[in-house]
Amino acid sequence: MSELARHDTPYGVVEREAPELLGANLRVGSYLLSSAAVFFFLPFFFAYFYLRSLDKHAVFRPKHVDPSLTLGTLAAAAVIGAAVLLWLGLADHRADRRPAWRVKGAVALALLLASAGLQIAEWATQGFGPTDGAYASVYVGWTGMQVLFVLGVAFWLETTLATSLRFRNTPWGTKAPPGATGDSSRPGPDIRDPLSLVRPEIDALSFFAASIGAVALVTWLVLYVL
Repeated sequence: MSELARHDTPYGVVEREAPELLGANLRVGSYLLSSAAVFFFLPFFFAYFYLRSLDKHAVFRPKHVDPSLTLGTLAAAAVIGAAVLLWLGLADHRADRRPAWRVKGAVALALLLASAGLQIAEWATQGFGPTDGAYASVYVGWTGMQVLFVLGVAFWLETTLATSLRFRNTPWGTKAPPGATGDSSRPGPDIRDPLSLVRPEIDALSFFAASIGAVALVTWLVLYVL
């Protein structure tokens, strides 16, 4: 075992994981991550309705606490649109239309970044803070955490898209070149065919993005419509 831990250990003695196993792990991981994300936002959902139910003196949401419906709607629509594009991109990749997936992925990435930008613009122009009542406190905390999750989806998408673009001319099933897993000093990958994980990665990412899109829809309904 100590021999395997050495930096100069020959790659011939390193056991490479099967891509099918890692692909399944990615899918299961996305299910667990999506469940955790949904449960993460449940306290904000509960706090909104609980504090609203206790509002006997009409101080839950003062008149000056009025976030922009336009910016909030655009921010939510951008997240949902990105989730839809990722599902369509997954269908393209499964049909071996990889250039089409990359276009949809790039547009989805732009939408996610635009959503975060729109939310930041709303904070800068709304004229109230988390201390201006119960609604304002829930609103700032809820939308703030949502932006972090949206940026997390954007980061995951960017890394997946970068791998797909970097090896766009590599035929499917071809042995990956040195450094394909991100470490240029390694003479070989840790798995037998790391490029085959792009599709399971898109699959897992699209599921997680759909979960965040659902959270964005609920956020919009609760904070802007009700």
